[in-house]
Formats: sequence, C-alpha cells, structure tokens
Amino acid sequence: MGKTAKQANEKLSRKDYEAALEPMQLELAQMSRWLAHHHKRLLVIFEGRDTAGKSGVIRAISDVLDPRRCQVVALGKPSEQERTQWYFQRYVPHLPSAGNVVLFDRSWYNRAGVEKVMGFCTDDEYKRFLREVPLFERMLVDDGILLFKYWLCVDQAEQEKRFAERLKDPLKRWKLSPVDVVARTKYAEYGQARNAMLKASHSDNAPWTLVDFNDQRRGRLTVIRHLLDHLPDQTVPEQTIDMPPLEGTLGRERYPAGHAPLPAFGLKPDQ
Repeated sequence: MGKTAKQANEKLSRKDYEAALEPMQLELAQMSRWLAHHHKRLLVIFEGRDTAGKSGVIRAISDVLDPRRCQVVALGKPSEQERTQWYFQRYVPHLPSAGNVVLFDRSWYNRAGVEKVMGFCTDDEYKRFLREVPLFERMLVDDGILLFKYWLCVDQAEQEKRFAERLKDPLKRWKLSPVDVVARTKYAEYGQARNAMLKASHSDNAPWTLVDFNDQRRGRLTVIRHLLDHLPDQTVPEQTIDMPPLEGTLGRERYPAGHAPLPAFGLKPDQ
C-alpha cells in the first residue's frame, strides 16, 4: 500500500534513519576499498543554501571511511595572496590522489553563489567563472577523477527554522555569521544565482544532482544511495586476516612512577 501525503511529508525518525543508513555505510566502506584497489580518485562537491545540511551528509559519509583516504575540504575566504591567483588555484592542491576521496563542503562554486549575490566579486570575474568552470571540470574528468556535484535544496521556511535553532543552541552558534544574517534576506537572489550556475555548469561529463533536504535525514540517504548507485561495481576481494588467540597470561598496563593515567570520567581513582 502506498504512503499517504501526510506520511510522505513526515520527517524520518532517527531509528528508521539509522536502520537505513547502516547498510549504506557498509557499502561506503567497500567503496573506499574499491578506490584503493583500483587507484581511483573520487571528488564529491556539496553546495546549497546556508543550513541546507552539507556538513551533516559529509559526516555521514566520512565517519565510516579511513581518514587517511578521505579528506573533507572546507576552505575559508581567500587570503590577500590567494585573491591575486588564478581563481581555481587554491582548490587544486586539495584534489584527490589515487585511492582517495575528497568531500568539498562548498567549493569553487562560491563564486557563482555567495560571491555573486553578496557582491564579493566583480561582474567580469563572475562571468569569467561561468565560462571557465565547465572547462576546468572537463579537465578533471578527462584526467580520470570521478566527479559528483550535489546541490542541497531547502525551502525558506525550513531555512528560517534552522537559523533560529542555531541562534538558540550555543554549540551551533559558531555556524552563524554577519554574512548569514544578510544572506537570509536574499533567498530569491540565491535561487536566481543557482539557476544561472546550473545552466552554465551542468553537463553530461559533470552533471549536477539536486536533492531535497527539507528533511535532512532523508536527504542524506538519498545522496549516499545516488552516489553508490552511480559508481562502477565496487566489489573487491576482502583481505583475510587470521587472528589466532594469544597464549599465556594477558598483560596489563604498567606505568612508571609519576605517570598514572587519569581516572575514568565520573570515577574516583580507587574505583
């Protein structure tokens, strides 16, 4: 029986989300072994409005991958020196090497979004970016990089709700900035900039995939499923590790005088 409209609009519970996520994370771990086995390079770009959920989906992916083979890149605003360089130059050192995956939490598309809308670049710089970005990405793909670009979609009412949550939560308040306060008044302008970006940079070799992130849990599952389904078969032989039981009495930690470990949190030293 199909879901009712009300059921379809309900937020996914944490229990159902984790049950759906676990097998996908096993596939992500297998994907990482496949990348290493075949010396492939994977680059995933996450873009979207403020509060859309970029960091959350990135954590859902990176948490189960070998940190030596998975890098998360979230660059701040360019330095004075970087402003004098070729626009793409500061991103190039972060591109993946063989066997690695790189997840961009925002990317060179800052120029097509916040820089355009907030006036942080000139009109000529913006137009040059729209001309050059398809060429730049074509070079990446032609060199063998597996490139995925996701735009996370969120309605303004949901965005406002998330901004309010960040303002109230001291552990999330660092995510707010004066730019965010102004940017939230430019919802329509950001939509227009996104549409121009899609028109200029969506192509067969480097397509954009838009994902509904009004429900972040459903959005994360949608992204991960799409990513896994659009990579080649990732099956690789697993390394067999034989771990026979140790013989004899098992050792305990012993420390030199003056170097006892701190007591476990919540316990007294003699407990």
